Amino acid sequence: MNTPVHRTPTRQSVAAPAPTRQSGNPSRAGSASRVPLERPLLEIQAGIGNRAATAAVQRAKDAAEGKAPENAGASAGSQGYRDRIAAALDKAKRHLEFIDTFVKGVHVPANAGFSQQASATANDGLKHSAGSSGAAAASENLVTETAGAVLSGMEAAKSRKDAAQHKSGAAFHVADKKANTKTADAVIGAAGAANYALGIAKELTKAQKAAHAMGVSEAGGIGSGVVGAVKGARAAGRVGLTARKYRALKGLEKPDRTDEGALARLNQARQTAEWAAAEAYVTMDAHWDHEGEDRAERVSEAIEVAWAAMGTVRDAARELRQAEDANTLNTVHTYALGKQRNKMGKQAFTAVGESTKAAGGIVTAVAATAGGAGLASNPVGWGLAAGAAGLILGVTAYKAGRAGMKRYEGARHPERWAEGENQKEPASREDALKEALKFWKKVENGERQAMARKIYGLAAGADIAGSGDTAAGLRDSARALLVALKAGPAQQRLTPEEWADSLNDPAKSAVWIKEIAEQLSSA
Repeated sequence: MNTPVHRTPTRQSVAAPAPTRQSGNPSRAGSASRVPLERPLLEIQAGIGNRAATAAVQRAKDAAEGKAPENAGASAGSQGYRDRIAAALDKAKRHLEFIDTFVKGVHVPANAGFSQQASATANDGLKHSAGSSGAAAASENLVTETAGAVLSGMEAAKSRKDAAQHKSGAAFHVADKKANTKTADAVIGAAGAANYALGIAKELTKAQKAAHAMGVSEAGGIGSGVVGAVKGARAAGRVGLTARKYRALKGLEKPDRTDEGALARLNQARQTAEWAAAEAYVTMDAHWDHEGEDRAERVSEAIEVAWAAMGTVRDAARELRQAEDANTLNTVHTYALGKQRNKMGKQAFTAVGESTKAAGGIVTAVAATAGGAGLASNPVGWGLAAGAAGLILGVTAYKAGRAGMKRYEGARHPERWAEGENQKEPASREDALKEALKFWKKVENGERQAMARKIYGLAAGADIAGSGDTAAGLRDSARALLVALKAGPAQQRLTPEEWADSLNDPAKSAVWIKEIAEQLSSA
């Protein structure tokens, strides 16, 4: 009866559970009188689920009856075809955006300066060269904006379909939010593409000395002003929404951190309790071997001591766990506040930049109406264009730099944020730098995803691995954090009871982690 006492394991972050593969039982496959195909199909049913097995059975029956499957593979084929197109567009867009950033932030303002100089000095050669250069820049902008608009439209349609399929829950909210965002991106992208088309026409009229150059400049200025105003208003609206989320997070009570010294003392108390419990069990075993008349009394006393010792172990482990969970909640709460502050700052800079671009477009239209040569010949308009380009370029450069640092950290120190199968071998410094420069790749296992797993681990129910010992008060605090992050029952079209049940469903762990990561995003 010598029962060893093991150290209570430290808390592991919660990840989405991997599906368990079950093999079919041949003894239950049915009698030999059944169709021979049914035996392997029943094994399929056990391995990959009733829906796939039902489809396989139907195809087998159709084949046995000589029927051609109706639209067999059509949906899957078209879906795969759309996915391949979307992936190709996404990769092309990321490559084009790298060039587009340089064009918008450097080429366009510099070209506007040359155009102004040409107009001020009546230098026709420089004016025509600047017009040709501007047309090339606008063409690149048009291609990038068009690719982005098409990709956003495809993603919006797919997300809308996913939202209609799920109807409620975390998966619905992720899809519904993405559908709304991508729809707006597609509309604005289409308007931006039309504006760049006008920009090409404007620059070509300059190069060709067309008589209607002022009319095209006026139209281009109006288009640029409208697009800039819409983008600026959208960014300003996001600042307001993010500010409300930030205030909601700020209003939550953040648990105090337990310092490292106190954690060490709690851990030592737990270890001491475990040793005491082990000694109590050893003593109890010794009394079992005792042959005296007081054996039963000694064993009874030893059992009471061992039981009390195990209670001390449980209490010590509970105190340590609560201290660690409180520190985790403090960390993720602080992280969420920081992400919202960053988002407000980036969106504010974007709003100012786009509004400045809109002002530049208005100056272009006014100058063209007054009979001038438009933005290129107006110092005020050129200054506004340069200022807007500088602000937008600064935000883009900041985002690109941050993403590069995250890719570097993910390659150089994968153990910091990734876990399980997603954790790779650490790369050398040279390889990590190469990974950081791959601007077209998304950051996969970064800090945001790790924080999402931690929040879910605290908010999840008792049926989720690693979350069963979370104190009720800390679980409630973590769920209040989810509500403040706009991942509550109202956004997911669930009642509070259904929302709580979904947090306790292992099958929904992956989509919950994705939902939390999306709500933490500062993009």
